[in-house]
Amino acid sequence: MSRVKKFLATPFGLAAVALLVLAGWATWTAGIFDGPVAEEVRSSSVYVAPGVDVDKAAAERIIGNRRLVVVFLERDADLAQGCDDTSGAADGTLVLLLSPGGITDDPEFDTYGCAHFPGGDDENFGKAFVAETQIAGGADQFADRPLEALRVIAVNYDGLVKAGIVPDGARTISPSLPRYLVAVAAVVAVLGGAVTMYVVGRRAGRLAAGHRAERDSAADARGSLNAKAAVLAKQIIDLDGRFPRADKDFRQKYQRLAADYAELAADLTDGDAQPALLPKVEALSTRARDLAAGPKRRRGKK
Repeated sequence: MSRVKKFLATPFGLAAVALLVLAGWATWTAGIFDGPVAEEVRSSSVYVAPGVDVDKAAAERIIGNRRLVVVFLERDADLAQGCDDTSGAADGTLVLLLSPGGITDDPEFDTYGCAHFPGGDDENFGKAFVAETQIAGGADQFADRPLEALRVIAVNYDGLVKAGIVPDGARTISPSLPRYLVAVAAVVAVLGGAVTMYVVGRRAGRLAAGHRAERDSAADARGSLNAKAAVLAKQIIDLDGRFPRADKDFRQKYQRLAADYAELAADLTDGDAQPALLPKVEALSTRARDLAAGPKRRRGKK
């Protein structure tokens, strides 16, 4: 859980959440959960249920670009539920649902109007109520001639527009495909970004670990070099105290050792001590030990 919180606190985490919200919004508004009625009326002005004999193309031509949606449902259909099904998919329109009467030989339509205009449940409730009750006036008598019923409905709609009850203007249909593309693009961006960040993070982690190991190894080598150089310096100092009382052979070896140490000291103090100098320090330290032990072995022989 803490890792999730840390991730969400990062700029990438916030961007990922924003893109996921965008993808969810685009998918939802595109109608991914729409039923058959909502899916059809999202981009069409007419829905015809299976088994209902209506020329859908002719019906669409009659309605034209009005903010009007007509839904032809099967007999005994739940018209109120059909109204709810069109909510969201037919926003900004006046929807009229029609179905054949409950009695087989009933010559009239059952009708149900619902206005999906802004403020229909608040300040425009009165206008919405009038539109819902007046839109089907006279059309229910043409159950056997649905296209004639549509012409009557279109005339009623135009009358409502002239009376200022229904807003004027053409219906604007927003295709679902671009919204799906936005959703897909957002999801791909999130997943692609996550994968990219994971791969880059892993690679950066490996490189950082390698560089750290190299730095630690170099630091250890420099520490060992400095320690051994300090020991060598102490050996040189001890030998220097014996120089005035030593014989000629000791003096010559000490002078060569001191000269080599002076050259080494210059290298040691020239910036960072290089681990490559370690063999030279060890060799000089060995020479110093041998030189320090030489006279003692000779006194031992005596």
